[in-house]
Amino acid sequence: MRNMITCFIPFHEGADIHGTIKTLRASGVVETIVLVGPPANPIVAADIAYITADSFNSTKAIKEFSKNIATEFTLLYIKTSPLDLGQNGLHRMIQAVRSSGAGMVYADYFEQKAGILKPHPTIEVQEGSLRDDFDFGSLMLYRTEALVDAAQRMDEDFELAGLYDLRLKVSQKYRLVHLPELLYTELEFDTRKSGEKMFDYVDPRNRFKQIEMEKACTSHLKVMGAWLAPKFRAITFSEGNFQTEASVIIPVWNRSKTISDAIKSVLSQDCDFEFNLIIVDNYSTDGTTELIRSFADSDERIVHVIPERKDLGIGGCWNEAINHPACGKFAIQLDSDDLYINDSVIQRVVISFYEQNCAMVVGSYRMVNFKLEEIPPGLIDHKEWTPDNGRNNALRINGLGAPRAFYTPVLREIQVPNVSYGEDYALGLAISRHYQIGRIYEPLYLCRRWDENSDSSLDIVKMNAHNFYKDKIRTLEFWARQQLVREGI
Repeated sequence: MRNMITCFIPFHEGADIHGTIKTLRASGVVETIVLVGPPANPIVAADIAYITADSFNSTKAIKEFSKNIATEFTLLYIKTSPLDLGQNGLHRMIQAVRSSGAGMVYADYFEQKAGILKPHPTIEVQEGSLRDDFDFGSLMLYRTEALVDAAQRMDEDFELAGLYDLRLKVSQKYRLVHLPELLYTELEFDTRKSGEKMFDYVDPRNRFKQIEMEKACTSHLKVMGAWLAPKFRAITFSEGNFQTEASVIIPVWNRSKTISDAIKSVLSQDCDFEFNLIIVDNYSTDGTTELIRSFADSDERIVHVIPERKDLGIGGCWNEAINHPACGKFAIQLDSDDLYINDSVIQRVVISFYEQNCAMVVGSYRMVNFKLEEIPPGLIDHKEWTPDNGRNNALRINGLGAPRAFYTPVLREIQVPNVSYGEDYALGLAISRHYQIGRIYEPLYLCRRWDENSDSSLDIVKMNAHNFYKDKIRTLEFWARQQLVREGI
């Protein structure tokens, strides 16, 4: 099992690649090492080849890869920090490709961050793992024939979405296989907490990249028979007999530091219709319950609900609210950490339902700290959502935005998954399968980031569980849409 791999590595001036080259040579299975970078053609070693490309992630680079491979397998290492292969790491990846018929294999790895070595497990890829930031790790072994075939079918010239397009096209004909073994070690320089990384994909500075990723995903959905044309069910807004036009819904557990601000921001709303506030208090123990009662005693618009069940997540609390007799025609979200940006939010949201004839409205928000001072990336407006293709692009992005609001009859029909992460995303996908989702691009609330946010600092196991759940939701939706296409609905 010798000399069966051609390895491509990104290069830029100052890149520390000597350790990577050393470990690849020592593996006993690498025939050729190729650096990919700007037109500099450095002489690293006599037996190291060089390909000129502005971006390792570009379509041009991948097509160049495909022309320079004479081995059975192709290895992509996508970082410039040193790589250290584990014992028989590449042998195991080769075995996995051969035994499974895979087009690409990826593995778990060790992550060295701030001098500490920790395991970094990855998760199983699914048909619905369409997000462009899926964590395959930095080392991926492709069956060369699969890579070359995919490269020949790449008909868009991407600058930044080439690797994403590559793995989508490989997945159309081959399996992508996860090997749950720690096969290598990489250096990680991004020491931010999970709550600081999670908004990278909607940073407006990355807008060009997002557009490219959407094109690649849309093309893939069309090939796989899961793309939906922009045809939506109309809504008359005449179903049901509602006491109020709108209800703001706040599920809460132990938020005594923030719940008062959230309640005040709702009660201060100026509307030309009746609205109320339904707070589902999930057995708080820190004084939150008493604070809610003090507000409810002085304002009849507040409906304080304590569920009979004690097994409810955020989604289950939402079901308690939307099925309550006091729930209005439109159910509008507000998290217990956050607050509306001004006194016209509810009015603005309700008007949008009628103007855009939609079953769900998604607004925009501004990121702030606990003192309500703006923090990066500032405005989160999810402009990747478009009327024509938003329902398809929703399968790629990791969230639909906030605040979210729903036409209650549709929400009651679907019901909310009884989970505490991703329930809003699951709803958005299910609703967008048949209905238009309206958008408001002006900020409607202040999203307060602080240490007690539920997603502020998650370990890799918890992050993987969250991401696996969202991928499962995407997979189920992917299959549902394929069924719709097959049935011609």
